[in-house]
Amino acid sequence: MDITLGLVGGLVIGAIIGIIVANYLVRKASQGKIAESNKQSDLVIQEARITAKRITDEAEVNAEKIISKAESKNEAIKQKKIQEAKSKFSKLKADYENFKTERKMELKERELEVKNQENALKQRKQDFAGQLENLESREAEVTTIRENLEKQLKIVAKKREEVEQANERFIKELEKVARLSENEAKEQLLEAVRAKAQTEVMAIEKEAVAEAKANANKQAKKIVIQSIQRMCAEYTIENTVSVFNLDSDDVKGQIIGREGRNIRALEAATGAEIVVDDTPEAIVISSFDPIRREVCRIALKRLVADGRIHPARIEEVVAKVKKQMEEQIKEIGERTVIDLDIHGLSAELVRMVGRMRFRSSYGQNLLKHSIETAHLCAIMASELGLSPKQVKLAKRAGLLHDIGKVGEEETELSHAILGMQLCEKYKEHPAVSNAVGAHHDEIEMNNIISPIVQACDAISGARPGARREILESYLKRIGELEEIAMSFDGVQKAYAMQAGRELRVIVESEKVSDKFADDLSFMISQKIQDEMQYPGQIKVTVIREKRAVAYAR
Repeated sequence: MDITLGLVGGLVIGAIIGIIVANYLVRKASQGKIAESNKQSDLVIQEARITAKRITDEAEVNAEKIISKAESKNEAIKQKKIQEAKSKFSKLKADYENFKTERKMELKERELEVKNQENALKQRKQDFAGQLENLESREAEVTTIRENLEKQLKIVAKKREEVEQANERFIKELEKVARLSENEAKEQLLEAVRAKAQTEVMAIEKEAVAEAKANANKQAKKIVIQSIQRMCAEYTIENTVSVFNLDSDDVKGQIIGREGRNIRALEAATGAEIVVDDTPEAIVISSFDPIRREVCRIALKRLVADGRIHPARIEEVVAKVKKQMEEQIKEIGERTVIDLDIHGLSAELVRMVGRMRFRSSYGQNLLKHSIETAHLCAIMASELGLSPKQVKLAKRAGLLHDIGKVGEEETELSHAILGMQLCEKYKEHPAVSNAVGAHHDEIEMNNIISPIVQACDAISGARPGARREILESYLKRIGELEEIAMSFDGVQKAYAMQAGRELRVIVESEKVSDKFADDLSFMISQKIQDEMQYPGQIKVTVIREKRAVAYAR
């Protein structure tokens, strides 16, 4: 609106200025001819006035048009603002209504929760009141029962006195009739009961002995079978299985190969079975031949490190590993005989000595056991004063005594007899061959070296921690044995003897009788059998000693 008024004012002012300018021009032009041109001046002034009026009219018309446009534009803006205000108001009103509704719902929920809590409190209050009433009623009952019990106790005490008086009168009358005192009657009664009990015990004992004789063979077989069952799985796993660790389970897919061709090629080349299961980051290699297992393990290690795993590559790597393994076996055998200062041993026997490195016996490495036996034989032969030649033969026999365990031929002969045949085949000394064959009493001993080898073999296998377990597990088993014995009442001390093969238990004579000592040894042996894992058998010996000490002063 202000803009329109400004435009109109500008036009009017422009018209006035135009009139003034026209008058000025006319006046200046007609200064010389004022008189002559009055009429022309009047005409010009009239025309100027007409022109000014026309300009003024046009300006007014334009001003009205501009004003109307401005008013219409203002009206549109006004309507737009009103519409926006209405929509904003509607939105705010809707938001307010929603907030109001949500607030009402929250208030209703809180009100409902408060009501529930009030109901729960009322219920707990009622329960508490009921419990209080029950306690009061029970207290009244307990009071009544206590009063009745006191009355009954008084009655019982009175009756007891009457019974005791009656018993005393009865005993006096019996003593008068039987002419025996109370102690004499008791002794006669105890003697009769003791005689009858001894008769029954003897009958029961005879029946038990007869039954034991009838079932002895059956029970012995049962014990042997249970021992085999308890030990066979552990021995088999230890002697036939190796575990190959992986950096990641993703390698298992490469080892198996497409449709299992890689794993089949590896099994065919090595002769060992490869088990790929859900065990994380591990593969199990199974074979009764320890050298095959070792070849498979080394070949698998090289294939995984190389990353190229396919049948052709597998055959190439396995062939190389077998060749290197053969060289390693020979090197181990040669180094062993050099360390033991044994000369003139056949090349094939040296190779078999190297094969001992990959064989175990009752969990004890066969090569280490043979080397230890050889040293023990040499020491024992020297202590017995044998000649240097016999000492060397004893050491040689100690090294070769288990050579039959690594024979490559399938045979039903025992390892001692097979070892003797191998020694004879490769021209060993007859005393050495006899010692190898006789160290398990399968043939007769004919020289002094044979018992030395037998004794040293037993010493090496029976020393603490030699077989099946390392020193820590051996000490743990010994401790468990002694703890089991000490857990029984009356046990004073317990000692594990002979590398854990015998348990000697010393008991207190005041608490344990001779008869209970037998039962105690049986109970300890049963508890050991139920709770422990151990090789062979354990002998339990219970020792009861009665000492009477007096001083003459």
